[in-house]
Amino acid sequence: MRITIPLLLALGLAACADEPTEEERAAAVAEVEAHQTPPPEQLEPGAIRYREIEEYDLYGAGCSFAPAGGGVAAVALAMAETGHFLRDGEMQTLAADKGSAELPYLARSKYDGTAYSMTLEIDEDAGEEVAAEVSDFPATLTISNANDQVVYRKSGIAQCGV
Repeated sequence: MRITIPLLLALGLAACADEPTEEERAAAVAEVEAHQTPPPEQLEPGAIRYREIEEYDLYGAGCSFAPAGGGVAAVALAMAETGHFLRDGEMQTLAADKGSAELPYLARSKYDGTAYSMTLEIDEDAGEEVAAEVSDFPATLTISNANDQVVYRKSGIAQCGV
């Protein structure tokens, strides 16, 4: 039994020597936290009204998206060079993905930014002319965050025109 106790003490001391330092623990925790992806926020874009169109100079050809059941107010604009939506009262401006499909009136199907991306899918075959150079299309708007997590996805109407 005498031999066993010193052997156990030696093994115990060796195990203690292998414990990570406080700095190593902090680095390991930071690495784990850096690789964790938080759950996506649930985004509810605000209505883009005439005052926002005027303030941000959002005139021109393109498509505006209004979700079903949400009235006629547009919550996103898809234009030739940029896409737009309001998040907590702040205008989010995204660059048109020139490699994505071209929609009616110079709009694009995809827009990218640093914090969000936006995809507008429309059914061009089901479009209905509602005025001179203005047509309504069944559409779906998807907004994703920087982690490619969908934060908004609704169907509705895309009104495209000049």
